[in-house]
Amino acid sequence: MFPLYDVIVVGAGHAGCEAAHAAAAMGSKVLLCTMNMNTIAQMSCNPAMGGVAKGQIVREIDALGGMSGIISDKSMIQFRMLNRSKGPAMWSPRSQNDRMRFAEEWRLTLERTPNVDFWQEMISGLLVKNGRVVGVKTAIGIEIPSKTVVLTNGTFLNGIIHIGEKQFGGGRTGESAARGITEQLVQLGFEAGRMKTGTPPRVDGRSLDYSKMEEQFGDENPEKFSYLNSTVPLKSQKSCWITYTNKEVHQSLETGFDRSPMFNGRIQGLGPRYCPSIEDKINRFAERERHQIFVEPEGWNTVEIYVNGFSTSLPEDVQYKALRLIPGFENAKMFRPGYAIEYDFFPPTQLNSTLETKLLENLYFAGQINGTTGYEEAASQGLVAGINACLKVQEKEPFILKRSEAYIGVLVDDLINKGTEEPYRMFTSRAEFRLLLRQDNADLRLTQLGHNIGLASDERLEKMQEKKSNTAKLINDLKQKKLSPESINQGLESMGTATILEKISVEKLLKRPQIGMNELISVDEELSEYLGKYSKDVLEQAEIQIKYDSYIDKEQQLVDKLSNMEHYQIPQTFDFLSITALSNEGRQKLTKIRPQTLGQASRISGVSPADLSILTVYLGR
Repeated sequence: MFPLYDVIVVGAGHAGCEAAHAAAAMGSKVLLCTMNMNTIAQMSCNPAMGGVAKGQIVREIDALGGMSGIISDKSMIQFRMLNRSKGPAMWSPRSQNDRMRFAEEWRLTLERTPNVDFWQEMISGLLVKNGRVVGVKTAIGIEIPSKTVVLTNGTFLNGIIHIGEKQFGGGRTGESAARGITEQLVQLGFEAGRMKTGTPPRVDGRSLDYSKMEEQFGDENPEKFSYLNSTVPLKSQKSCWITYTNKEVHQSLETGFDRSPMFNGRIQGLGPRYCPSIEDKINRFAERERHQIFVEPEGWNTVEIYVNGFSTSLPEDVQYKALRLIPGFENAKMFRPGYAIEYDFFPPTQLNSTLETKLLENLYFAGQINGTTGYEEAASQGLVAGINACLKVQEKEPFILKRSEAYIGVLVDDLINKGTEEPYRMFTSRAEFRLLLRQDNADLRLTQLGHNIGLASDERLEKMQEKKSNTAKLINDLKQKKLSPESINQGLESMGTATILEKISVEKLLKRPQIGMNELISVDEELSEYLGKYSKDVLEQAEIQIKYDSYIDKEQQLVDKLSNMEHYQIPQTFDFLSITALSNEGRQKLTKIRPQTLGQASRISGVSPADLSILTVYLGR
């Protein structure tokens, strides 16, 4: 009934979609298995993509040839560049999306992708032979052969939904949980755990009073995620709104604490630290009189509203009464209550940097099965797993991104070396080289790598090379071009920056904090005409490289210095336990994680600088 597939992807969420697309685009024959074809790429939680550090990940996915950026652009209803008041390392694109259109665009994209087949059924187990995965088994007993398998099960593995004192099995509201895979993997020697996440109630937007809320507009000149010209920025946008909880809301919520599964012990899994439920917020931050609520539309043509900031597992009657005490929500009609969901995950220290498991060859994990949270984190892991599953079948070198190359590299490295005891979320603070890993230069960093493995198209590569050469030419010209005091001093005075006594290069002027490309356009007509020949992204790139030149150089020097440790390869058969000079904790952690390089070993919690020195000596021998 089924051919021998190169890659089977289990689960069609954000990780599964990226994995299936990447592997198929690189030439693999792919089967995408999902329990419901109608919920492919469902935005289970908030209808948004990007945000702080997450927006950088979406742009990296796009630069490599993935689809999340393009799908986000096509389904966008609002765009904002966060942290514009800070330095460019902190700028983070974020879109509000049409939930239904996002899922539709992903499904249509996959259906148009040659080499992708679909199967709608629960996958209940893996086919294993001689320590290798050789396929999957469905709930009705069908065995489907494959050279590799990528598990992207999201919150479905033994998922339990909690609403107050009610609990029932499910991977998402209205959808059943997946059973069988966890039990089999544990029998095979894998370590498993439980995590928790949650979602807020959805309400009828027609029942809200927006006059009592603050309107949150999109950017005046919206941008987009994808570097390709196949998508265009929005011409019109939908607003979001902001309101706040108050003491009355908190007191009303507290009346249900005795029935809260979070407080009475029914929920055992750890929830996301940086996206706590509303009951957790008012319990942990009792001194705060209010918490922000983001009122987010779910699409262009729907009245459904996502109540961001009000995630909860309290009883539905408690949710409803408290909601109606929020300004603007006095007459709110609830479409469905919020809930918490517990699910199985597998500590990611059981993975190699390709996201292939150490215990079973040809098996890859991506997304929430690895203990992460967020669409963007999941999609990037799916991309990495799909790429590497395909490369494994093609008997090619694995694809591994360094911490200095991408936020995706930071994410994978953190997971496999440090693990996580709570849902992992990406932040700019996790990246030690974030000035190099900006959202504006993801194409310059990664598109060549994506093209080398056959994922990024020729069109992408040519567009990146054009941007790179135009930026270099512009920077060189700005170094050569001089401006005289007579032509620009009046403009400099109006900007509140010091005038000049002799000719100065445009490059030196750009290093001043008060002056950017937009200001230069206003001070010199000839310069304005010249700069008008370049695209907005080239002008921005040149300005950033000029202004932060010395800082970027220092960061790159640090990368080069630390990269030496990555060249120290550690044999897979290396016996850490035999080195008695290592600390006890160091021996245990190194044996468990089995780092491939000295650099990777240096990032394992519990491995001391002294341990690294001893390892260096032994590896030198």
